[in-house]
Amino acid sequence: MRSEKKIISAEYTLRLKNSPFFLVVDYRGMSVAQFSELRKRLRPSGAEVHVVKNTIFRISAQEAGVADLSGALAGQLAVVTGPKDIAAAALVLKKYQGETEKAKLQFGFLGNQRLSPEQVRAIADLPPLNVLQAKLLGLLQTPAQRVVSILNTPGSQVARVIKAYAEKAA
Repeated sequence: MRSEKKIISAEYTLRLKNSPFFLVVDYRGMSVAQFSELRKRLRPSGAEVHVVKNTIFRISAQEAGVADLSGALAGQLAVVTGPKDIAAAALVLKKYQGETEKAKLQFGFLGNQRLSPEQVRAIADLPPLNVLQAKLLGLLQTPAQRVVSILNTPGSQVARVIKAYAEKAA
C-alpha cells in the first residue's frame, strides 16, 4: 500500500477505535450540497460522516479489530462514526433518508455486533441516551424514596403522639 493510503487507513482505524459504533451508508446520487446538509445535521449529535474507499475501510476495520467486512462493502460508501450515542446518529440518518431518499443505510456496528438496517432503524426510534439514563435513575430513586417515607412514618407518628400528650399535660 502506498504511503498516502497508509495514512488514510491509519486515520480510519483511529476513528473506528474511538467510536463505539459506525454506520455504513450508500451515498450514490447525492450532490455535494446534500452531503454537506447530512454532515450539518449529524454535527449536533457529535457524529461525523466521511467518504471512504471500500478497500481502505475494509483494511482499517480489520486493523481496528472490529470485523471482517470482506464482501460487505460495495458501491459508493460513506461511514458515520461518533464518540457518543448511536441512537442520535441513527435518527438523523433515518429522517434524512425519509426526506431525500438518499443516504441509504447498508449496515452498522455497535461494538463488535453487526446491525442490520432494520436494527439501526429500531435504535433510531429509541429515546436519546441521556433521556434513558434519566428514566433509569428515576426508577431507581422511586423505591428509595418509598423506603425513606416508610421508615420516617413511624417516627413522625410517635413524635405527633408525644406532642399531643405534651399539649394535654400543659
